[in-house]
Amino acid sequence: MLPAFLTTLLYSISAVTGSRFSRLVGGVEANFLRILVATVLLGLYAHTFGMGFEGSALPYFLISGLIGFGIGDLALYQAFPRIGSRLSMILVHCLAAPVATAVEWVWLGTSLTLLQVSCSLLILAGVAVALAPSEHLHIPRAALIAGVIFGVVAALGQAGGAVVSRKAYDVARAAGQDIDGITAAYQRIWGGVALGAIFYVLHRLRAPAGRPFLERMRPAWKWMFLNGAIGPALGVSCFQWALSTTPTGIVLPIVALTPLTIIPFARRFENEHPTRRSLLGGVIAVAGVVGLRISL
Repeated sequence: MLPAFLTTLLYSISAVTGSRFSRLVGGVEANFLRILVATVLLGLYAHTFGMGFEGSALPYFLISGLIGFGIGDLALYQAFPRIGSRLSMILVHCLAAPVATAVEWVWLGTSLTLLQVSCSLLILAGVAVALAPSEHLHIPRAALIAGVIFGVVAALGQAGGAVVSRKAYDVARAAGQDIDGITAAYQRIWGGVALGAIFYVLHRLRAPAGRPFLERMRPAWKWMFLNGAIGPALGVSCFQWALSTTPTGIVLPIVALTPLTIIPFARRFENEHPTRRSLLGGVIAVAGVVGLRISL
């Protein structure tokens, strides 16, 4: 469970730094640039100490990245402006875990105990309580439908990417290969780079002329490197490390704690104060984590 907890912590810090970065340069550019930074950092390790592009599992990791990094993240960033971050996070985290658990059970034969399933659901319930909007959502019908569809696609992307990564590790072990989390993250990220580059170019062609790129980047360089290093590099490496040893039905509910672990960082860096309900949801989720730890 340690790598899953590290993933949650790193994703939380990444969310704060990513928020700062995207406000300075825009969401599409920030997402693509952070992936490029992560690719360089991961590549330095993978081609020096890791396996680089070698290994029988490479095609599976590329597909995993295409589904998770590519389709999943792109859909999530389309859901955010339509239905907001809270509802988007509920859809992604509360759908991805059960979908991934079911797919992994059918495809790979991985099953969880009743206690593990119950504790995972308790974690997701805590996240839902903490993130649920406090008042009726005043969202136009068309935007709500589109946002929910994008949110569901994002959840399916996260679930599918995680399960394909689990399959990749099975393929590597069957071939007698021991691939580390950083190399796996490097191989996986290229699927996201390919799709992200296409959408980045399309965005640049459609975007109206604004301030020069270097001028906009002047105050944003540190946030770009911090976000790229902490999230898609270290965070995804820990995520892959977790998936190499633990079923997705356990890993994803723990990673779903990310919106809750953001709270202290948001208070420190963005002056956001937690509500009573977010704290109650945190208590429920932590109870689920304790039960999950006992069940292992």
